[in-house]
Amino acid sequence: MHRRLLILSLLLTAACGAPRVESAPRPATDADYLRSRDLMVPVQGVKPSELRDTYNAPRSGGRAHLALDILAKKGTRVLSVDDGVILRITDNELGGKVIYIADPSRRFVYYYAHLDEWKYGLKAGDKVKRGQLIGSVGTTGNAPKDTPHLHFQLMRMGSGGRYWSGTPINPIPYLTRTGDER
Repeated sequence: MHRRLLILSLLLTAACGAPRVESAPRPATDADYLRSRDLMVPVQGVKPSELRDTYNAPRSGGRAHLALDILAKKGTRVLSVDDGVILRITDNELGGKVIYIADPSRRFVYYYAHLDEWKYGLKAGDKVKRGQLIGSVGTTGNAPKDTPHLHFQLMRMGSGGRYWSGTPINPIPYLTRTGDER
């Protein structure tokens, strides 16, 4: 009897087709994911259409810039482009006063450099929201003293969480919202 039921079960399965196994959704490409983040221009009042693409601009030593410079009056508010978490706030020779922020999934890192100042009280580990004030435009580090600007870089998170060494990505196509403090 059991043998007949087993054979009948196998015949029915074959006739109806194998049970359908749902596959996991395919992860979004970097471009799809970044478009879904609806990133904001990180300088108060600057529209996406006003940005000048400086990503491939030449720099000393034959290297490319690999970032976006957003010129603005010294002291203009710098805003978080996305929700995320502050990884580091520091001062270094090239970038001057800088902030590294990871997106919510920690897939990407947003790097803000040449800040005149950081918003008082911010620290590593703090969560930020898109449009939140994080600092102001300046000329710290190796920025020309007569050209205040925000050096903004978008990078893939480096392997092993090395946020400072990820692969740069041109941010221009993904900055879709006007800088607007929340």
